[in-house]
Amino acid sequence: KAEDVSLLARWTRVAGLPAVLDFAFAAAVRDTVAGNAGTELLTRLFADDALYEGGAATALQLPTFISNHDFGRFAHFVQRMRPGISDDEALGRVALAHAMLMTLRGVPTLYYGDEQGFAGLGGDQAARQDMFRSKVAEYNEAKLLGTEATTADSNFDASHPLYRLIAELASLRRNHAALRRGPQLVRRDSPKPGLFAVSRFDPESGREVLIAFNTSTKPAAGQVEVEADSQAFVPLRGSCERQPAAPGSVRVSLAPLDFAICAADTTP
Repeated sequence: KAEDVSLLARWTRVAGLPAVLDFAFAAAVRDTVAGNAGTELLTRLFADDALYEGGAATALQLPTFISNHDFGRFAHFVQRMRPGISDDEALGRVALAHAMLMTLRGVPTLYYGDEQGFAGLGGDQAARQDMFRSKVAEYNEAKLLGTEATTADSNFDASHPLYRLIAELASLRRNHAALRRGPQLVRRDSPKPGLFAVSRFDPESGREVLIAFNTSTKPAAGQVEVEADSQAFVPLRGSCERQPAAPGSVRVSLAPLDFAICAADTTP
């Protein structure tokens, strides 16, 4: 299967390719954010980075995605795996998946229309809606998330909540090298939906950036390991505890389907 890390890694070891499309990442985010898998699935995914030729350094340059023209759109997975889900929860899950895409290791590859709430009807041709006014009746029947528009309208709305979120995260990536190419270390996971946390590190200064996600529909809180010399944190996005509870341990509290990005404070 294309989602098998060992199969993907073979192309870097045997064929000598510098990178491959990270279908395993897409599947793990689908199963943990659209589905009910525990966040330990993400830990296993990243542990297998060692299988790629060059290991973790190669994994940093893998093109990651959550939607594409063959795989289908993430919003469709949410709707398919959670029949009857509310629009607000569906939007929250799609937003959380994009937060993972934009902040976890790899090179995020966005699929057009996801920033406009496109959901699609499945994979391949069923995931190729028009950004311009579509005349395809089947496309136009599919409800979009976060908007009253349909694919019968032109969809280039810079005020769409997903557009704004992706723009915010793109700006953070641009301004913080740790989010673009910093080594990643898993800090906390769960056998069921809940907290998942990683630290990423500035490749030059070593400054730690803690990123935490809550894949549950209930509030989540707990202690998360950090570097002992990360003695204070400032929020880049969301809410962060300023001071660690003890050296090397900071408390993380997240609302349902929320995330936070906290940078170690290097101010003297």
